This record gives sequence, structure tokens and C-alpha cells, in this order.
Amino acid sequence: MTGSSLADRSVLVTGASSGIGRAIALAAAAAGADVALTYRVNADGAHETERAIAALGRRAAVLRFDATDEQSLRALGPAARDALGRIDVWVNSAGADILTGTAAALPVQDKLDLLLAVDLRGTMLASWQAADILGAQPDGGVIINMSWDHVLTGMPGINPQMFAAVKGGVLAFSKSLARSVAPRVRVNVVAPGWIETSFGAHLDDGTRDRVADSTPLKRWGTPDDVAGAVVFLASPSAAFITGHTLVVGGGIVM
Repeated sequence: MTGSSLADRSVLVTGASSGIGRAIALAAAAAGADVALTYRVNADGAHETERAIAALGRRAAVLRFDATDEQSLRALGPAARDALGRIDVWVNSAGADILTGTAAALPVQDKLDLLLAVDLRGTMLASWQAADILGAQPDGGVIINMSWDHVLTGMPGINPQMFAAVKGGVLAFSKSLARSVAPRVRVNVVAPGWIETSFGAHLDDGTRDRVADSTPLKRWGTPDDVAGAVVFLASPSAAFITGHTLVVGGGIVM
């Protein structure tokens, strides 16, 4: 296996029923990997991703996963390993959506509790499990966690304050984890910026245009932009990279 190929590797992607997680799962399959993918409520989306992976000629396994549930967390790694035979790359992409849907109307403290439970605590517990599983394998493996580009600069507003605290925690945790599990396991972080997900689709044209205009690369990012960064960090091309945060934000944060 050379370059950015993931040929004959097995990749677990949490939160892959839509958006960035789905793009990561498809990009991994396109790079030659078999993929275990998880969903919490969107089973239809997960199985759509499964079919798309099968169309690429790779194996896929769909697993239900709730990052706030202890039993679900404990079962995730063994279930993915049983389905694919091994796990070489573990991508923690699942995150709480407090910006759209019913969660957008929650009180601030409830939003914070949800972000802490899913994005921070869930990522930490899943990463520890991943480190145990990957570290016990002859070839080790790779863990990739998701942060946010504005963790590095800040952004005004209540929601950004919460995201900065939670995703900043993911970033800091991942650096310490990388030092703890090296050299057998590499741990890196991808920090997306303004990405075309369901949140962006709910914004008015003026706001969307202002975001694009303020971005040096003059556009919104896409889930595929993020997926490409993840595949690179998971691949042998990044074999000497650990504890790194790769910002995918079009240059707003430099």
C-alpha cells in the first residue's frame, strides 16, 4: 500500500449516514478500504451509504451507535471488528447537531450538555477503545478525530462559545492521546470550517455570500474536501504525522 491509498484496509467511520461522515466513508471506500459505518437515527441514510460503498466494489457494514449510551460505546469496536475482521483506521465523525432540527430550539444548557456528551465525552471514550484495539494489532493503526477551525481563533456568539469549548477539548485531548499511544497508533485531528452541510442549507443567501466572500478561497467547503483530508491522514502518505491538526477551512483560519 503506497501513497494515499487505503487498499485492503478496514475503516470505521462513526456518524456516516449523511454529511461529512458519509463523504468520509465513501472516500475511504474509493481509496480501497472496506468500511464499517454507524448511524444513530438515520438508518435509511446509512444503508444508502452502504449501497454506494458496495457499488465501489468494497465491503460495508452498518452499525447503530449512540455516543451517549455506555453499552453502545462498549459494543462498537468489537462489532466493527467482527464485521470486517479488523480495524485499521477509526474515524470519530459523529457529532451532535444543535443548529438544525429539534435540537436548535433547546435551552442553551441542554445544547451544551448534548455537545459535551456526544462530541467530547463520546469522542474520548471511543478514542480510548480505538487505542486499545489498534494498539494490540501487529501493524497498529490510525485514529482521526474531528474539531473545528475557529477553535484556533474564536468566534463571537453563544453557539460558537460552546463549539469552541467542546471541539477545543477534542483537539487538546487528541494531542495528549497521540503522545500516549505512539508509536503504534497515530492520532490526528481534522478541523473543518464552513462546510456545505444541512446547516449551510438553512442560511439565507446573504449570509452564505458573506461567508464565501470572507474566505480566501472564495467558496464554501464541501464534505468531500474534509473527506480528502481524512483519507490523507489515514494513509501511508501521512505515516510520519501524528498529533497534528489539519485545518480544512479555505484559509479563514491560518
